[in-house]
Formats: sequence, structure tokens, C-alpha cells
Amino acid sequence: MTLTLFLPRDSAALALGAEAVADALRAEATRRGIDLRLVRTGSRGMVWLEPLLEVERHGARLGFGPIATGDVPALFDSDFGPHPAALGPVADIPFLARQTRLTFARCGVIDPLDLDAYRAHGGLAGLARAQDMTPEQIIAALTDSGLRGRGGAGFPAGIKWRTVMQADGPRKVIVANADEGDSGSFADRMLMEGDPFALLEGMAIAARAVGAETGYIYLRSEYPVCADILRAALEVFHTKVLAGSGFTIELRIGAGSYVCGEETALLNSLEGKRGTVRAKPPLPAIAGFLGRPTVINNVLTLAAVPHILADGADGYAAHGTGRSRGTVAFQIGGNVRHGGLFETGPGLTLGDLVNGICGGTASGRPVKAVQVGGPLGAYFPPALFDTPLTYEDCDAAGGLLGHAGLTVFDDSADMGQLARFAFEFCAVESCGTCTPCRIGAVRGMETLDRLIAGDPQAAPLLADLCEVMRAGSLCAMGGFTPYPVESALRHFPDDFAGQREAAE
Repeated sequence: MTLTLFLPRDSAALALGAEAVADALRAEATRRGIDLRLVRTGSRGMVWLEPLLEVERHGARLGFGPIATGDVPALFDSDFGPHPAALGPVADIPFLARQTRLTFARCGVIDPLDLDAYRAHGGLAGLARAQDMTPEQIIAALTDSGLRGRGGAGFPAGIKWRTVMQADGPRKVIVANADEGDSGSFADRMLMEGDPFALLEGMAIAARAVGAETGYIYLRSEYPVCADILRAALEVFHTKVLAGSGFTIELRIGAGSYVCGEETALLNSLEGKRGTVRAKPPLPAIAGFLGRPTVINNVLTLAAVPHILADGADGYAAHGTGRSRGTVAFQIGGNVRHGGLFETGPGLTLGDLVNGICGGTASGRPVKAVQVGGPLGAYFPPALFDTPLTYEDCDAAGGLLGHAGLTVFDDSADMGQLARFAFEFCAVESCGTCTPCRIGAVRGMETLDRLIAGDPQAAPLLADLCEVMRAGSLCAMGGFTPYPVESALRHFPDDFAGQREAAE
């Protein structure tokens, strides 16, 4: 009889020792004469439990984690029953049970390179339905679903696709933006390592909708494990799904520039040029890659499309609230007890997510601030923890939902230094094309240093500088840098000596 076990090969699990655990499982099974089938999956997203080992018993997946190599003999002795690391049914773990898994439904469940398993769990149903629909019907379904770009801008995906479909140009292009550069963000990587066919299927549906013949995945160079999985997935997908369709997908690796997450800088890099931001117009939907009409969507945006086509736009739109529909993959990191990926409809409050679902800080100290939306997102204090996590509510509270990355800080954090880091980050990562970003970030560090040191005259200068960067920068790199700076100044004035002096 074959023993089947499931163990992630996601980057997070590998970083926490999953490969050594896999070797130990194989060695122990061989020593005991057990026929072992070890299925290497993606991650469930509960990082504090990695490596998370699972076994299927009586129709349920039982979990054990975090597992170390020294736990392996006792697991076999117990026949994967009672053990200090036993978690019971994985689906019942509160962090997972409270989620609405649509885009990430297969992550941690199947071998990411097993196309038959992908199909058995609902994969390719969206593409099959798209093949029976006209391009206009596909785009109408996308529009009705309320899907917005999950990369941070939140632009309606249906409008972008319709613009490309209607644009003049015989050769159109689909580009998946997988340059996930935001610190604290990992949902794109987790999806590509755990369910790459979902991204490829979404790109194939996009190609049918707009009439594209070529697709590109622009992947950041810091994801080598992801690159290997994507290459293998592309070979399978081209052979078994795309053969004869006239649509092909290529994987391109970036050179490590943060600003290449901005769509026009990405296009320049994809064309072999320096990754600098282009002036708009023209929009990429009109003149993008090599001047061709181009759909550029984030990985999670494209990966959501198969579910929308397979299960219907109304079902997807039923999740969320207002103009924030569908599900969002929140990525919680920093000083947090239970960090990881939490997929749900927009609308739960920041406090419910951080203190309720994630258990507060790992240090046990009170939460001082949560940065929402990546390294250029605003800092939310506990007074704003009743803010619903939607695009509109985050905006009304002076922040942005962005790529839905959340970084938690306890009461030992120095908000003055964290605000300074925003300017430093911008100065290092700026492409240098526009003056407000290139020069403003450097002047910002200098002015903020004066404010932190106690100079009250720096406060109005800093306010003017933030306004110039927000209104005058060519892209969101400089335009969003004021969010962390101004929110830190507004909510944590005691961390800035000059701010206190000005108030007095």
C-alpha cells in the first residue's frame, strides 16, 4: 500500500527547511520498507506552520507543523496520528477556515505541475467556457464581476481589456506583471509556485478576448524557485493546452529594479531598454510593448479570471462591498504572531485581521502601527483599526490598499526612522526620469533628519516637498512616497522632535 504525503516546495517552506524534511521522509520510508508518494505542493500560506506536512485520512487532509527532520521517525511510529505537531484537519485551522479561497483554492492542495490534478480541481473550465464566448462576452463578464487590478492601482480590468480589444493594431500582447517588488508582498510568488496554470489560463483567456498572439511573464530575478516552476509549467501548458491555438507565452526575467513594477518601466525593460518610466499618454493599452496594444495585468488579476469565467461574474461580484468586489489576498508580515496569506472579500476591518485573525504581534507587545499597501503605503495607528479593508475606505482614511501587503509594528518602533526609510527607499529605487522623485527623495531625507533632530522650521518645508512629489512625479514611485511620511507625521508626532516643537 502506498503512503501519500503532501509537503510544500514553496520558497517560504524551503527557507524554513522543507527540503531537509522531504529527504528525511524519503529516507525513513525506505528504512521501513514503505512505498512513499511525496506530493510537493505549494503553500497554504500559514507561514508560522511551515514546513506543513499533510496526510489524507478518511477524506480529510490532516496537518502536522511546523515539522523538523527530528520529528519524522515519531510521525511514522504514530502512523501519522497523535503527535505534538498534529494540527487536525487543515481546513479547520481558524486562519484557513475564515478565508474565502477563490484565486488560491488549489494552492497547497495539488502538485503545481500536475495538469490532470489542476483540471480535477476546476482548472481549464474557465478557458473552455471562454472558447464558447465572443470576445465581447468575455469582457462583459469581466466587467460585471467588478474585478480590479490587484497589483495596486485597482483599475477596472474590463475597461483595460476592452480598450486593447478596440485598439487598432494587428499584433496585440498580454503581459503578466510578476515583478513583485514590494517588501512584505508575496502573493504573486505564492500563486505562481503553488498554482502556475491559473496564471497561464488567465493569460490564454485574455488573449482570446483581445486577439493577442503573444504573452510575456515578466518575473523578478529574486524568485529563482518560481522561475523553475514557471518554466516547467509553460512546457506542459504549451504542449497540452495551447498547441494549435496560435498563442504562446514567454518567461522573461527582470534585472532587479523595483521601479520595473510600474507598467511602462516594465515595458522598457521587456524591450531590452533601461527600466525607466514612460510619459503617458499613450497608454500601454494603445501603444505598449513595441508600440502594440498591450494588456498589462498583475499576476493575481489574471489568475482570478478563470474562476470568474467558470463560475460566473455574479458569484465573484457577490464577495466584497461597494466597488471593491471579489476577493483580495492580504499578505501579513512584520512583527505578527500568525503571518501569511489570507484571502477574503474586501470589507473586514484592519483590527479584525491584525489582532483577531493574526493574533497581534509576535513580540506580545501592543501594535503601534500597520503599514498597509507596501513600502509606500500609509501607516495606520490603532485608532484607525476600524477601517474596512477596501479600496474606497483605505483611501478615505488617507492610505491605499495597494497590493494588500500589511506590515505590523509593535510599540517599540521608531516612526521617525520608518518615515525616513520611505524617502531613502525612493532615493535608491528611483529611475531618475523625473525631478520630483529623483531630487525630492534626497531632499526629503535631509529635511526629515532636521525635523527628527528638533528643527520645527523643517515641518512646513517637508509638507511642501510632499505636495510637489505627490502632484509632480511621473509615476507612483514618487507620487506615493508621501503616504508613509505624512501618515507617520500625522499619527505619531511624538516620534519627531521638531514636530513637537512646532506644536508647542
